[in-house]
Amino acid sequence: MSEEFTTRYPIYIISKGRHESRYTSRALEGMGVPYYIAVEPQEYDDYCSVIDPKKVLKLPFSNHGKGSGPARNWCWEHSQANGFKRHWLMDDNIAEFWRVHKNKRYRVDKGSAIFRSTEDFVDRFENVALAGLQYKFFVVDDYDYPPYILNTRIMSCFLIDNDCPEKWRGKFNEDVDLSIRVLKRGLCTMLMYGFLCGKLRTGTVKGGNTTEVYNNYEEDASLRKSQMLKEMHPDVVTLVERYGRTHHHVDLDAIKTADGQPARQNPL
Repeated sequence: MSEEFTTRYPIYIISKGRHESRYTSRALEGMGVPYYIAVEPQEYDDYCSVIDPKKVLKLPFSNHGKGSGPARNWCWEHSQANGFKRHWLMDDNIAEFWRVHKNKRYRVDKGSAIFRSTEDFVDRFENVALAGLQYKFFVVDDYDYPPYILNTRIMSCFLIDNDCPEKWRGKFNEDVDLSIRVLKRGLCTMLMYGFLCGKLRTGTVKGGNTTEVYNNYEEDASLRKSQMLKEMHPDVVTLVERYGRTHHHVDLDAIKTADGQPARQNPL
């Protein structure tokens, strides 16, 4: 593969209990995109039986009940230890990747161009701590979208600056929490609309944190997730009722830096 179609930064997938489905792994394999997949020790052999063992990284912990944060931070440290400026971090339930051209979505079958193009663009700036790809189901054909939007939540498919002072924490809504803390630092986020990830709906794929953390989506799971986020950020998060459940609402315009300035800055 020619250099212009390889990623500059390593791609990590965090996965648990999904060696049979392995959606993101299959998608990247089909595109010919290199990656690592980080798994817990008790599942290492299962993943190595279906994925090249050179791609499988064994985490130093298991069944801790703390959510995905420890695995996410471990991948971050792995990237730093190997001298990279940024790293990609992806959930393990992304079935496909897409690009948008002239208001039409096209599935990407081969190559790393969408990732390398994102890297090249984000690297123009010094204060973009988080970037990522928008979900495909938020973009429809025949509608005029910008190529990216600034200072919003990044979820499921991240390009992370390794020098970002904030790290993963919390048991629920880790991605929303990290995005808010980055903005409160006066740093920027950048969500790509020109490139998309086809993530499957949370809770529809067996494995992951569905049992260990979310208790198979018991009735109060949505409430507990939203309450934790509100406790972390009572200044910008409120609880709302949607689709018969309690959800969180984040007022992005209300986010302020430590010195009281508006947090949604321009990239520099």
